[in-house]
Amino acid sequence: MRMLLTVQMDTELANKAIKDHSLPTIMKSALGGLNPEAAYFGAKDGLRTGYIVFDLKDPSDIPSVAEPFFQALGAKVTFTPVMTFEDVQAGLQRA
Repeated sequence: MRMLLTVQMDTELANKAIKDHSLPTIMKSALGGLNPEAAYFGAKDGLRTGYIVFDLKDPSDIPSVAEPFFQALGAKVTFTPVMTFEDVQAGLQRA
């Protein structure tokens, strides 16, 4: 299932990861296994935030996806199922 993963990083822990140059390594490690369709970064609610679109193959994968962000960045993590416009059209035809 296509999923939007929103990762809001704790400011203090993200600052530390930037200063010690570990943030790129943390992100590469966390995103590597996801093979994201897209990944964007910005600010939301005053926090560094990542928006990552990826295919969640099984709900039991949620802990392994979320834990690197929880542990390394003290992040608030949200999973939201999302669809392409084509998915919406197909669903509406079945409705």
